[in-house]
Amino acid sequence: MKRLFLTVVAVLSMTMAFAENEKLNNAENANAYNMAVNYERLADCLGLSSDQAEAVQDVHTSFCADMMNAAAANADERENMVKKAVEKDLKYMRYILTESQYRKYLTLLNATFNNRGLGK
Repeated sequence: MKRLFLTVVAVLSMTMAFAENEKLNNAENANAYNMAVNYERLADCLGLSSDQAEAVQDVHTSFCADMMNAAAANADERENMVKKAVEKDLKYMRYILTESQYRKYLTLLNATFNNRGLGK
């Protein structure tokens, strides 16, 4: 009886440890997909006009929402959702930004993805 009790306690302990690690992984995963930025610094870095800055903020807010939806999705759907979110963001940014601003934005976005472990 004592062995059975110890076995049950050991199994429950391992299960709880696994569940805790799973929660930590999910939190880290959500943080990696959080693409919120300081829009004033982004506008300064890219040299945006006030109209461009407003449009970029609107597009990037939508991009942030798409990325958080991808973070909450199943692992098999996540990669495709991220790809679609990035394509949509870049399509709109291409329209808003000049060629040199767009190149800087691409550099910043690539660096962000690589720093968060999302780049390939």
